[in-house]
Amino acid sequence: MSSSVTLELQPILPQIADNNRLRLFSGSANVSLSQEVARYLGIDLGPMVRKRFADGELYVQIQESIRGCDVYLIQPTCYPVNDYLMELLIMIDACRRASARQVTAVIPYYGYARADRKTAGRESITAKLVANLITEAGANRILAMDLHSAQIQGYFDIPCDHVYGLPVLRQYLASKELTDLVVVSPDVGGVARARAFAKKLYDAPLAIIDKRRQAHNIAQVMNVIGDVKGKTAVLVDDMIDTAGTICEAAKVLRQEGARQVYACATHAVFSPPSVERLSSGVFEEVIVTNTIPLPEAKQFPQLTVLSVANLLGETIWRIHEDSSVSSMFR
Repeated sequence: MSSSVTLELQPILPQIADNNRLRLFSGSANVSLSQEVARYLGIDLGPMVRKRFADGELYVQIQESIRGCDVYLIQPTCYPVNDYLMELLIMIDACRRASARQVTAVIPYYGYARADRKTAGRESITAKLVANLITEAGANRILAMDLHSAQIQGYFDIPCDHVYGLPVLRQYLASKELTDLVVVSPDVGGVARARAFAKKLYDAPLAIIDKRRQAHNIAQVMNVIGDVKGKTAVLVDDMIDTAGTICEAAKVLRQEGARQVYACATHAVFSPPSVERLSSGVFEEVIVTNTIPLPEAKQFPQLTVLSVANLLGETIWRIHEDSSVSSMFR
């Protein structure tokens, strides 16, 4: 069974208890995470009605006055992404029409992010399209976690606070007191992320997997750049989808002499056949966060799930108090 670990932060209950302008609402994508954030902030989730009409249309109604309030809507746009994205847009519109002073969309996992540029002719840049939809729906600010690429922050014409889940993963790994660490990027595009992770994790050395992708969700691993022989390799990525890339990388690391292999990722997308691949024995442990809810069918013995609720709660409080979040928990 998976285990749960929470980033250690000092609760801020006394500070916020008398503040009635901060309102927190949850979409249906990850209610358990929203409840954890609410507990950290010392407030209750706002009452909301969510239902479907017979033809599948979504209906949302805010059931308390939010006039003049700062409203935070927590909704990762994970599977089924179209439903949860549409629900988020309707929630934003409902809050705007209820005269909220400011509406912040808290998106722990930002869907449609992988198409962030044109790599061939006649294709959509969906990361920008979704940013436009959220902005036009009436959001005043975005709080996102571990965007697939940093440039997505610039796709929004409203303020975008970008926080990172890596500190939560790093704190957990540091508590394990692993020796002879080497941090590995599963592809060239993730080098900056892996380098930052390695620097804060005992200034560990860095290795890179040279990968050639033939098609979406299909990766062919070529070789390893860097020394991993006899070391504990920690593969770091922003998300694990079908797990093809990260599992092939783990196999190559073992062929190159790595003593142990761990996988770390913020977003556990876990599309089939990821669970079978990840639980096949190539990893000592697969460490993810709870930005996306994981049902029982997607859990396995090697899985550890860490909570980002305290990190999100602290960020929401700092935004509400107009404090800096730019360097928090990097």
